[in-house]
Amino acid sequence: MHIVKAVSLKIASTLMFALMGAQVRYLGGAFPVGEVAFCRALFALIPILLVFGWRGELRGALHTSRPKDHVLRGAFSIVGTFCTFGALARLPLADYTAIAFIAPLITVIFAALFLKEHVRVYRWSAVIIGFGGVILMLLPYLGNHVELTSSVLLGLAFALTNALSSGGATIQIRRLTATESTASIVVFMTLLVMLVSLLTVAFGWRWPVSWIEIVALVGVGMAGGLGQILFTDSYRYAPASFLAPFDYTAMMWAFLFGYLFFSEVPTPFVIAGAVIVAGAGLFVILRERQLGLKRSRELPVAPLVAASDDGDDEDTAASTYAKAS
Repeated sequence: MHIVKAVSLKIASTLMFALMGAQVRYLGGAFPVGEVAFCRALFALIPILLVFGWRGELRGALHTSRPKDHVLRGAFSIVGTFCTFGALARLPLADYTAIAFIAPLITVIFAALFLKEHVRVYRWSAVIIGFGGVILMLLPYLGNHVELTSSVLLGLAFALTNALSSGGATIQIRRLTATESTASIVVFMTLLVMLVSLLTVAFGWRWPVSWIEIVALVGVGMAGGLGQILFTDSYRYAPASFLAPFDYTAMMWAFLFGYLFFSEVPTPFVIAGAVIVAGAGLFVILRERQLGLKRSRELPVAPLVAASDDGDDEDTAASTYAKAS
C-alpha cells in the first residue's frame, strides 16, 4: 500500500471531474446537452485508449458474455450523463455537487431492495439524516418562489435523478465486476453514451464559434477520461474503504471553480446541507468498512463476494465514482 501516491491520485481525479463539471457549466447555455455528452464520450476515449492500450488491458475489452448487463449499466450512465449536464446548465456548481453526494445513500437503499443486503439501523439512520441535509440545501429554493423558476426546478430534478442513476450504476457495477475487467466496463459505458448522444444530432447541434468553445468541448472529454483513469489507478495503491472519503474533496473544487469562473457563492444552507450529507455518507463508508473487517475475521478463508449481507466488496466499490462522470 502506497498511501501518498493513492491519496494524490484520488484527489487529482476529483479535481479532473470538477474541472469537467466547470466546463460543462460554461457550455450548458450555449450547446445542446446531447452534443456536450457526445464530446464527453468521444474525447474521453483518447486518454482511455492510450492508457489502457499502453498497459495491454484493451485486449478482450469488447468481448463479453454479459452484453445485457453492460447495456443496463450503460443505460444508467446515459441517464446520469444527460441529467448531470442538464443540471449543471441550470444550477450553481456547488449546489449540484452537494446534491450529487446523496448517491452513496441511495446505493444503500438500492442494495437493500435489489441485492437483498441486510441493512441495519445504523445505515438507515445515516440515509435519513443525509436526506435531511438535502432538504436543508433546497430550503432557499423552496422558500423563495422568485428563484424557483422553471429552469431551476428542472435543474434540481436533473440533479436528483442523476443521484438516483448513480446509485443504480453502482449496483450494476458490483454485479459486473464479478466477471468483467475495468477496461471492459469503462469502454462499453463510454461507447454506449457516445452512440446514444449521437442520436440527438437530429434535434439540432451547432458548431463552436470560438477557440474557447472548442477547448471546452474537448476539455470536457479529456478531463472526464483522465478523471476515470486517475480514479482507477488510485485503487492500485490503497483499499477503497481508505480512499472513499477523499471523494468529498470534490466539494472544495466545486466551491473554488464556482467562485472563480462564475462568481457563485454558496449559501449557508448549501454549506450546512453539504456537511450533513457528506457526514452521513462518510458514516456509511466507515460502517461498511467496519462490517467488512468483521466479516474478514469471521470468515478468513471464505471468498469475498460482490454483494454480501452486511457490507460491500471494497474492491468493487472502486468503480462507484466513475459511473457517469
